[in-house]
Amino acid sequence: MSKAKKIIFLFLLVFVVGSIFYLTTFKLKEVQVSGCETVEEQDVIDAIYNYTKSDNTMLVFLKSKVKPIDSIPFVAKMEIEILSKNKISVVVYEKSIAGCVEYMNQFIYFDKDGVILDAKYKRIPGIPCIDGLTFDQWEMGQKLPIEDKGRFQSILSVTQLLDKYELEMDSIKFTAENEIILTHEGITILLGEGEYLAIQIMNLGSILEGLEGMEGTLYMKDFCSENATASFSRKK
Repeated sequence: MSKAKKIIFLFLLVFVVGSIFYLTTFKLKEVQVSGCETVEEQDVIDAIYNYTKSDNTMLVFLKSKVKPIDSIPFVAKMEIEILSKNKISVVVYEKSIAGCVEYMNQFIYFDKDGVILDAKYKRIPGIPCIDGLTFDQWEMGQKLPIEDKGRFQSILSVTQLLDKYELEMDSIKFTAENEIILTHEGITILLGEGEYLAIQIMNLGSILEGLEGMEGTLYMKDFCSENATASFSRKK
C-alpha cells in the first residue's frame, strides 16, 4: 500500500471512529427547561425533538442556531445551550398574552397589539376574557377581526394598561352602551366609556389592595385627575 493510500485510509478510519463516537456519545437524554409560565415544559421538549428529528445533543444545538424553533404557541424565542454530552438547557421567552375571546367553545388568545397568538379549549388562569365582542372568523397571526375600530382600540388600550401596571383581571366586558366593566376576584369595576382610562387603571391597583377579600361593585366612572374619588358598594 502506497504512502498516499495509507494516509487516506487513516483519515477515513479516524473519520469513521470519530463519527461513531460522536453519534453514540452525544446522545441527548435530558432537556432542562426554564422560563415557562403559560407554556407546558413538555410541549417545549416535544417540539425540540420533532423539529430537529434527532436525539443527538450537538445536532440539536447546531440546528437551533441555524434555524430557531418558532412553531410553539406563546413562545417568542428559545435559547438552547449544551450543558453536557447528554444534556441541554432551554430558556423559554414567552409572548405576552393580553387577553382572550371565547369563540365556538374555544378561547382565542391575542397579544397587546390585538394579534392572535393561538386558540385553545382551555382557559389560561390570569388571562382576562373579553365579553361583548362578535366576529365570524379569525386567522392565526392576524389581528382580531373587529369591524368597530373604536371598540378595537379600546380593547388594546385596556389590555396594554393592565399589562403596564401588572394588573390581573378575570374578565373585561364592553356593554352595548360602550361602557367598560372589569371583574377582579368578586369585585365588579365600572370604568364608564373609557374617557379617563389611563388615570383610572394607574390608580386601580392601590384601590384594589384596600378592598382585598371583599366582594361588591367599585364605581370609577367619574374618576379622573381632577376628581380622584371612587366609591365601593359592598355585596351583602
